[in-house]
Amino acid sequence: MGVDLGDLAVKHTISLDSLTGKTVAIDAFNMLYQFLASIRQEDGTPLMDYKGNVTAHLSGLFYRTSKLLDGGIRPVYVFDGKASALKRRVQGERAEVKKIATKKWEAALEQGKYDEAKKFAQATSRLTAEMVEESKKLLAAMGVPSVQAPSDGEAQAALMVQNGLANATASQDYDVLMFGSPVLVRNLSITGRRKVPRQDRYILVEPEEIMLRETLDSLGITRERLISIGMLLGTDFNEGVKGVGPKTALKIVKETKTLDDLLAYVKQKYDYEFEVDAEEVLHLFLSPPYQDPGKLSWGGPDTDAVKRILVQEHDFSEDRVGNTLAQLEKNLKEKGAQSKLGQWF
Repeated sequence: MGVDLGDLAVKHTISLDSLTGKTVAIDAFNMLYQFLASIRQEDGTPLMDYKGNVTAHLSGLFYRTSKLLDGGIRPVYVFDGKASALKRRVQGERAEVKKIATKKWEAALEQGKYDEAKKFAQATSRLTAEMVEESKKLLAAMGVPSVQAPSDGEAQAALMVQNGLANATASQDYDVLMFGSPVLVRNLSITGRRKVPRQDRYILVEPEEIMLRETLDSLGITRERLISIGMLLGTDFNEGVKGVGPKTALKIVKETKTLDDLLAYVKQKYDYEFEVDAEEVLHLFLSPPYQDPGKLSWGGPDTDAVKRILVQEHDFSEDRVGNTLAQLEKNLKEKGAQSKLGQWF
């Protein structure tokens, strides 16, 4: 879901080339859900193999990761661990939303309204434990490291950047800034020409870079107060205040000095009380569970292992997979010879 901080963050359009030679900690669940939502047929049916297994996550992961590696970028995928008790409540609500979306998708299909069907289908995506394990195996076969977070993957990724293990966190969610990542990169998995939903036009989606310090300075607030803004808007751990948008939230935060002042203000102004302990939410963002992943290493792809997973087990095109692997190996060798980038393999 993520916090809606888009109107407040200072964003800079960048190119993938600007990330060459850098390590990017990717919020794995966030990216995989993007693949599951977008890689679908016209009626909304997800990409599947001949046995009926969903493969959209593997397709997106393989081809996008190959493109990043081709560009000299070092991706490391960070997977969610056990969700906090506060987040499990939100996950239950999301499950209900998926059920409703599934019914709407089925109804639209029966009526032959395929544009609507695809829209509703995108909200039904489910990432299973089996899909997560398949994704980790594919990454290992590609020579790309993955990290298992003790709790939130985006929090683990943010702290990896803080600790100098990566240069930026990649996610669509602005929560990464609240977790303290100095640099957030958005649109890493959806760059290029994209069709606008339900419209006959296309837009160019480019990567965006957001620097936490620059955004905080532009707003004139601290990171703690940024978290307070997120809490007013609604986070993965709490519901937001109805009728309060990003600009109003910023105004409230600037008019109150402490979290207690903020709670008293929204109680008086909006007759609103947080359904959870606000101090606990603040603590989750300031001091989330973290585990040192140790040394990260990248290696060249194991061609046979990748083909076994994609071609033999999931019916991917052998020619297309083979061509992608051949191009990847060629690019990695060239980069290693030209700039010794191969030292990180």
